[in-house]
Amino acid sequence: MVNEVARSTGPAGVSVSSKLLAVLACFDVERPTLTLSEIAEAAGLPLSTARRLIMELTVWGGLERLPSGRYRVGTRLWEIGSSAPRQRDLREAALPYMQDLYEAAQENVQLIVLDGLQALCVDKIYGKRAVPTETDVGGRMPLHATGAGKALLAFSAPDLLHRAIEAGLTRCTPHTLVEPGRLAASLEKARETGLAYSKEEKVLGAVSVASPLIDRDRQLLGAVAIVAKVGTRMDRLGLAVRTAALSISRVIG
Repeated sequence: MVNEVARSTGPAGVSVSSKLLAVLACFDVERPTLTLSEIAEAAGLPLSTARRLIMELTVWGGLERLPSGRYRVGTRLWEIGSSAPRQRDLREAALPYMQDLYEAAQENVQLIVLDGLQALCVDKIYGKRAVPTETDVGGRMPLHATGAGKALLAFSAPDLLHRAIEAGLTRCTPHTLVEPGRLAASLEKARETGLAYSKEEKVLGAVSVASPLIDRDRQLLGAVAIVAKVGTRMDRLGLAVRTAALSISRVIG
């Protein structure tokens, strides 16, 4: 099957595996389902090539075809992703403390890890009364505009901040810190207190506070954060978040 696809999937020099990965990379939280033509366009593949690759992925279980004719990520990929030891162990260690945070605050609680120049949400607890958020599990957010992202920036190697600045600090709201000096000052404060804040910098009406998860070898594993409505006493939530982060770090360490 793979050999047949390899003989008929477009220009030489681009491997079949690269094309398969390009098809899978079309899907994300914002685009959970796609049509054949949408996949072909997003992956930069001829329609006939995309059709053959999608058929192969569907037979394998990497994609599922819905009654509407659209496609979504299949359970086979979910099973493989769930078995990743780093994220599985982190989520298992963090979940009890995330549940405690939610019970105490009744606000959104997120578990975030670094993914390139973005923050990736790997777990989340939220309720009907909590402020709506744009980021669900599997969603990404900018490092410079969120509490969790700032916590990751503050406790990573300095070159991460340099790379983020070079890539461009997008202004998400009028409150976003896009001046490198102001952002660096906020990160320095986060390193001193163990807490990073975002005040309507990603979404108007929402504030967040986060604390890093660091193992006994001083390696950054992620961050835990609370997202709440503007006007919430973030100093009180900060203490709870910091306590939870230290507890999770001890369990992991």
